[in-house]
Amino acid sequence: MAKKRILSGMRPTGPLHLGNLHGALANWKDMQDDYECYFFIADWHALTTDYDSTEPIRGNIHNVFLDWLSVGLSPEKSTLFVQSYVKEHAELFLLLSMITPLPWLERNPTYKEQIAQLENRDLSTFGFLGYPVLQAADIIMYKANGVPVGIDQAPHVELTREIARRFNHFYGDIFPVPETILTETSKILGLDRRKMSKSYNNAIFLSDSPKEIRKKVSRMITDPQRARRTDPGNPDICNVFAFHQLYSDKKTPQRIDPECRSAEIGCVECKKLMAENLINALEPIREKRSYYEDHPEIVSEVMDDGNHRAHKVARQTMEEVREAVKI
Repeated sequence: MAKKRILSGMRPTGPLHLGNLHGALANWKDMQDDYECYFFIADWHALTTDYDSTEPIRGNIHNVFLDWLSVGLSPEKSTLFVQSYVKEHAELFLLLSMITPLPWLERNPTYKEQIAQLENRDLSTFGFLGYPVLQAADIIMYKANGVPVGIDQAPHVELTREIARRFNHFYGDIFPVPETILTETSKILGLDRRKMSKSYNNAIFLSDSPKEIRKKVSRMITDPQRARRTDPGNPDICNVFAFHQLYSDKKTPQRIDPECRSAEIGCVECKKLMAENLINALEPIREKRSYYEDHPEIVSEVMDDGNHRAHKVARQTMEEVREAVKI
């Protein structure tokens, strides 16, 4: 039986961090054996918020590819490509925009949230309002059966499903309606206990050196109620303890929990231990990244091959779409 096809993407807004690893990449890697996977770098989507600062995008595309290959995304198992290389995405976006009701876009929860959060940027653009339509084009272009996302991204896939159904209603059953594949994600916060994000300057990046990791871990916020070394702590609300559960062996959290609650171990000691375990856990990723940094021609070959494979599928899809729309 043929494998089901999935598709997902990431915007090239900077180096990838542990939040990206646990929120998406680890799941993508595990899904490669069970699905026909298409993973793309959404550089056009980066323009929706960073249209006035495009200089870093090309470099970020290369770095995202380095991170993808370093964590184990395989060009033999998956099609890895860049969105803007496949111009058919723009054509399908245009056609879908003709049939997408404006209220569908205005009630998109992410649209409202980002308008509020990014109040220092002018997001009153057609591109920002309409990016879910481009997202729908990205997904249905490859006739994806499913889209792996976290729960916060589920509304985006639901809007894609509505757009696909509307297109099929008008022009015939061209596109499968993609399923939302909810993926389990480990809860991992930034250094300041907020969501890990480049914009918050609270991220540990996959490309960070051991020295950088130790420095960042040393300033992580722990239990805010533990003001002194002799105060008992609460591991349940400590971010460092959450990292221990992910990156230390099973016995370490079991030992630290009672020691923290009784103040037998201090936050500085706990952080140093966690930092070394984190560094050791990320060592295979750093080694692979170093290899690909020394062999940029391999990265270029992977990118070119993925672009061509994706373009071949998109070209076929658009032939069917043009015939269905009679244009």
